[in-house]
Amino acid sequence: MITRTIENIIEEKFNSGKAIILVGARQVGKTTLLKQLLNDKEYLFLDADDPSTRSLLQSPTTEQIRTILGDYKYVFLDEAQRIAGIGLTLKIITDQFKDVQLFVSGSSSFDLGNALNEPLTGRKWEYELFPVSWEEYENNIGFIKAEQQIDNRLLYGFYPEVINNQGKERETLKNLVNSYLYRDILAFSDIRKPEILEQLLQALALQMGNEVNYNELSQLLKVNKITIQKYIDILEQGYIVFRLGCFSRNLRNEIKQNRKIYFYDNGIRNMILGDFKPLDLRLDKGALWENFLVSERRKQNIYKDTFAKMYFWRTQQQQEIDFIEEKDGDISAFEFKWKNKKIKLPQKFLDAYNAKEFIVNRDNFREFVKI
Repeated sequence: MITRTIENIIEEKFNSGKAIILVGARQVGKTTLLKQLLNDKEYLFLDADDPSTRSLLQSPTTEQIRTILGDYKYVFLDEAQRIAGIGLTLKIITDQFKDVQLFVSGSSSFDLGNALNEPLTGRKWEYELFPVSWEEYENNIGFIKAEQQIDNRLLYGFYPEVINNQGKERETLKNLVNSYLYRDILAFSDIRKPEILEQLLQALALQMGNEVNYNELSQLLKVNKITIQKYIDILEQGYIVFRLGCFSRNLRNEIKQNRKIYFYDNGIRNMILGDFKPLDLRLDKGALWENFLVSERRKQNIYKDTFAKMYFWRTQQQQEIDFIEEKDGDISAFEFKWKNKKIKLPQKFLDAYNAKEFIVNRDNFREFVKI
């Protein structure tokens, strides 16, 4: 098993009097992680994919809960989003059974966030889990092997099942996309036109790392802009994509409203397009490299609670910087290049914001993805 960055962070919260909630996309390793943390303890495992479990936990009384829990001091509820009104049940457990440490996993923040936030206000520690990070990967197989695998990771991504099935990456990704990605999104969101969702994913995959214009997407897919906005929100809540906004403070010609959209995992993006050509034959190698770097940086910032804000920057005169990070009042500007090339970032930006500049390439990227 690959050791995950947040293992120790979660373990420190054991027996703190609050529920421990772990959310993320399906198949990123949530169940495996929590079972590993509970490995040396006797615990009650409740699988909400099981209809009988769902029936038991839909609006039970306190006494019914007492019967279900028995003498267990550790209780793990898996796939909690599948149980209607689960937040109130978990609130009862947290409030009435003080000696029980509750663990809850959920495959997305669609329904789970809405169902838990209000009932469990002040009663939970919540964490996000993503596909395996480069740091976790390298720590697991070593620096040399990880370096040798960089091309494969840019093509096939970091889902645990993909990493563990070398030689069967495409088949594994196809199953992940068809069985989980669409199923969860359609099951837990109000999507009335699944075919539009699929077309939107393909359009976003083709524009990965570029600025996305909702009006253009609306015209392309022949649906209104509000529907595009709503579907992209749903894809974010399902941990498929995430947005970067445009950095803008005081320079007159800065673009203020645009956004870039990235995928949490290169493999999922490439599966959506059905394109696994070798890197040397690809026209989108730069986009894959940028998506890898930005998604890895996002994992690190969230796992390590850096409170860094992430942006990109562009002016109306087409001056641009791939990635801006603001942390503790300091601003850093990053340009991404696959090969080691000497380039200069726009001096206008560096002077206006007293920003530090960095070029991230194939030779030095580990410093960027292992903060």
